[in-house]
Amino acid sequence: MKYFLIAGEASGDLHGANLMKGLKKADTSAEFRFFGGPLMEKEGGKLLKHYREMAFMGVFDVLKNLKTIRRNFRFCREQLLAFRPDVLILIDYPGFNLKMAEFAHRHGIRVFYYIAPKLWAWKAWRIKKVKAFVDEMFTIFPFETEFFARYQYPVHYVGNPLLDAIGEARKSFRRREDFLRDNRLGDKPVVALLPGSRRQEIRLMLPVMSRLAAQYPDFQFVISGAPAVDPQLYQTFSADPALPVLNGQTYELLHHAFAAVVTSGTATLETALLQVPQVVLYHMTSGKIPYRIFRRFFLKVNFVSLPNLVLGRGAVREFIVDEMKFELVNPEVNRLLHDENYRRRILEAYREIGGRMGEAGASQQAAGQMTRLLRGESL
Repeated sequence: MKYFLIAGEASGDLHGANLMKGLKKADTSAEFRFFGGPLMEKEGGKLLKHYREMAFMGVFDVLKNLKTIRRNFRFCREQLLAFRPDVLILIDYPGFNLKMAEFAHRHGIRVFYYIAPKLWAWKAWRIKKVKAFVDEMFTIFPFETEFFARYQYPVHYVGNPLLDAIGEARKSFRRREDFLRDNRLGDKPVVALLPGSRRQEIRLMLPVMSRLAAQYPDFQFVISGAPAVDPQLYQTFSADPALPVLNGQTYELLHHAFAAVVTSGTATLETALLQVPQVVLYHMTSGKIPYRIFRRFFLKVNFVSLPNLVLGRGAVREFIVDEMKFELVNPEVNRLLHDENYRRRILEAYREIGGRMGEAGASQQAAGQMTRLLRGESL
């Protein structure tokens, strides 16, 4: 069968690649076309558009790049109709993907959604589009199943693919001394800085993150670079351009880290699953006043980081928008590095998260269900 996949950011590329592995096992004749990144490209098929050409964040950035976004939509529609897949598989990235779901539906192409859009956090009104244009939804958190049930929209809970991704990555982790030597790092405990994979995230988060290094000379601060981002970009926005940047080694860097400072997103859950005490930062390009309006009238959850959302309580500290100041973040990092009881409580919370996430195998489970549905078989 023919599969057209759309992933608009680095995490989507990771999940898309693992899903493609599963689809190839379930369907030996699988043929792929996709918007994604290098991980998906390694699985075969044809990469039509790299996610770095699609990763726009915030209202101002979207407005500034409207011509590019419209060009991406036009190109995607053309490629979809030219390929005429058996199914369009959408991976998160709702601003773009829900519009493509509507287009595909109008042209008689089945639509599956994998990694559900976070309608439970805000924009619940988008459920109307999901129900109208998405044939099957595959969720990765138990609470998502409960959310969609409230709107009489049945979904398939397949487990979380991060367990697959991390489990696979663990197979190639080096010993600590080898990892440090290969990356020309010293022997001090590592503090991982994860500023994100989008230029706007890096510009907003890294200046605060990187200032921390000078406060803790007994630790070495290391920036995790996304594979598709030029390392020079991190150095441009770093308060200390000499801080090392390790590209494409996020999981192994976290595995060897003593603590982490992380931009809100998928990376916060990855950090938790790798058992690294963390503090979470997030900022918006629109500033604090629009954020306060957004939080007061639109945001439906009390937390922004996935570990806290999974647990339903504040297990890790979040510094959002106007709280994301060096003067506030620094004392929290000091606790992460020096308060053993505090670190222990965070790690206990992480073990609870692991229990709620279930077993590995989500990617294969999703792929198997997708192929059976496409063949008209019952689940």
